[in-house]
Amino acid sequence: MYKYFPHTEEDIRLMLERIGVKSLDDLYSEVPEQIRFKGDYDIPEAKSEIEVRRFFEDLCKKNNILTCFAGAGVYDHYTPAIIPYIIERSEYLTSYTPYQAEISQGTLHYIFEYQSMMAELTGMDISNASMYDGTTATAEAVLMAKAATKKTDTVLVSETIDPKTLDVINTYAHFHGVKIETIRQKNGVTDKADMEEKLAKGGVAGVVVQQPNYYGIIEDYDDVAEKCHEKKALFIINSIAADLALLKTPGELGADIAVGEGQSLGIPMSFGGPYIGYMCCTEKLMRKMPGRIVGETRDNRGQRVFVLTLQAREQHIRRQKATSNICSNESLMALFVTVYMAVMGKEGLKEAASLSYSGAHYLCDRLIKTGKFELSYDQPFFNEFCVKYNGNVDSLQEKLKENGILGGIKVSDNDIMFAVTENRSKEEIDNMVNIVEELTKAI
Repeated sequence: MYKYFPHTEEDIRLMLERIGVKSLDDLYSEVPEQIRFKGDYDIPEAKSEIEVRRFFEDLCKKNNILTCFAGAGVYDHYTPAIIPYIIERSEYLTSYTPYQAEISQGTLHYIFEYQSMMAELTGMDISNASMYDGTTATAEAVLMAKAATKKTDTVLVSETIDPKTLDVINTYAHFHGVKIETIRQKNGVTDKADMEEKLAKGGVAGVVVQQPNYYGIIEDYDDVAEKCHEKKALFIINSIAADLALLKTPGELGADIAVGEGQSLGIPMSFGGPYIGYMCCTEKLMRKMPGRIVGETRDNRGQRVFVLTLQAREQHIRRQKATSNICSNESLMALFVTVYMAVMGKEGLKEAASLSYSGAHYLCDRLIKTGKFELSYDQPFFNEFCVKYNGNVDSLQEKLKENGILGGIKVSDNDIMFAVTENRSKEEIDNMVNIVEELTKAI
């Protein structure tokens, strides 16, 4: 009767008997008759394996896979073929940190390597493992700032960060008694005068900026940490992980907390996830950090082993007083980016970032030469940039879509943001520009 249920009829009878109920119907007797479903379930007939495969193949054909020139936090990066082969092995296929840590040395080992690599990539002392995505990692950093500073309840957030990240920050802040004030932007970058004015009022726990910012602009943050620390505020930098292969690291900029999205480290876009948020900080703040930290030690035979460490700060003990309720990590994604960084190496990461940078500047130059575009902001950019289009942005994007191209992200009525990664060839860039030129000639 219940061929896939784990309980036999005898099991069910004994459980019902223990709780003093005669039948399953009696168990649900308190559910009103008028809301009970009495029809037949809309479940299709059983299918053979071939039929199931054919069904999903037909479903897959409905997807329209486009050549991607869009970014805004998620990017079409190259994935070395070895990564799926490794992470799909059965012993790795989990998203959780093991609770029986002492018997899971392999999992703890690669998490330890992930932490070591992320700490080096960001130039920070400590990395956790890990966060769900870059937006929640940034929101958690805001809560960290409030918890780490005394008699402060305000966090300043630059208007040049990704709007999606700001939305998540506001949601977290609303339920944790944190006041969020935005720092104005000026010509596409953080208005430092406005930041200093707000810092001077006091009561600021932290300042959140993004590098490169939402518009792809590389901002100058060389003196921001000093200004924050003068007012006892923490400096928090959100970055796309892959960009740090070429840019100054948060550590070099004096950040207290470095957070961001790790999807750029080879993780496919996958229609929205799963991704991985990273969080790194100074040693001084590590006891305020949410998530898990894997440490290295020696066992009673002197052998190198790995353990979960500094767990007392989490909800195992503190519950509602915990810094955060994030206790699991994206372990599979942590393994993914660990293998990616190991395979690519330092030079490979730099080369991929350089190709992305060069491709974006090539595309920008070609678009401007059409006479239909101009840079929205006269600022240095990395692999993403905003341009004003002298035409209808919606029509342009629809025309590109008809030609198999995801043509950027509409930022405003006249502004469109394009992104380029190492996956985009010169031929693909030229093809998109040619389509744009044909469209503009037809108008």
